[in-house]
Amino acid sequence: MSETKVENEKITEYMGKRVYDFMRWRKLAAAVSIVMVVASLTALVMNGLKFGLDFTGGTQIEVGYEIAPRIEDVRNQLDAAGYSGATVVNFGSDNELLIKLPPAVTEEQTQVSARDEKASQSIGDKVVAVLAPASEGDVDLRRVEVVGPQIGEELRDDGGLGMLFALAVVMAYVALRFQYKFSVGAVVALAHDVIIVLGFFALLQLDFDLTVLAAVLAVIGYSLNDTIVVADRIRENFRKVRKATSEEIINISISQTLGRTFMTSFTTLLVLWALQFFGGELIHNFSLALIVGVVVGTYSSVYVAANVLMAMGITKEDLMPPVKEGAELEEMP
Repeated sequence: MSETKVENEKITEYMGKRVYDFMRWRKLAAAVSIVMVVASLTALVMNGLKFGLDFTGGTQIEVGYEIAPRIEDVRNQLDAAGYSGATVVNFGSDNELLIKLPPAVTEEQTQVSARDEKASQSIGDKVVAVLAPASEGDVDLRRVEVVGPQIGEELRDDGGLGMLFALAVVMAYVALRFQYKFSVGAVVALAHDVIIVLGFFALLQLDFDLTVLAAVLAVIGYSLNDTIVVADRIRENFRKVRKATSEEIINISISQTLGRTFMTSFTTLLVLWALQFFGGELIHNFSLALIVGVVVGTYSSVYVAANVLMAMGITKEDLMPPVKEGAELEEMP
């Protein structure tokens, strides 16, 4: 059996396995990616990210109910008492709530330092005093934490720098392991994924906190893993398949890794959907960011990174080891 079968000048089967012509749609995929990135950047510029308490500062209060309340009723009670914009979610069980107050709401009560325990305690007492009359049982104050705006700004800046540093390290790693064209493709794919996830949160005005930032960094790692697997197979096939164009070799490589890519993404999404529906509101945005990132990352490992390689004119010669000066003379008898 021959190593390759050629049909209509296109490889349709390699080593007994079907080869799909992914690169046939690369221009359409590039257009779709450009539209999504532009839309995401527009949402980021026009709407901006809705930063959570971790980045903006504010007060976080944990209360325990003897009888589980309705979250919507608690929100209405806080709004009526002047604590507008409060975020209320279940924390651990239905009887425990985590209340997040924006800095504008607590500014009058926290004229002193954000670390002042008495100031934070007085805010907690006021919130409990608002909630207790409407409760069927006792309401206990469990914990109060205050995050100052200066700390939130520092977290935001450090998070952004961490993301940029991660992209730079990825580019250096891929360039050393493969070749600089692969590193450009990998970083473009990662930037593509991160921008779309951030644009998704900006468009829907979902809270962006440290858990979502952690999810974005996890998306970088997930997308990079997929891209590395495909790049490794492309490098291997460039050395094994002699009579094939760059486009055909990329199609062969993506087809060979398609089953692995699909099963990895599918099983990961199963876990993330379970977290989304049964994990509670506290990790709702975390799992949502990962779901968007996994879907977009799977797409980018197939089309974005490979598209960049095609645009940069990747060839077999790019992966050949450099010939040392005088090596040809040494091989002569």
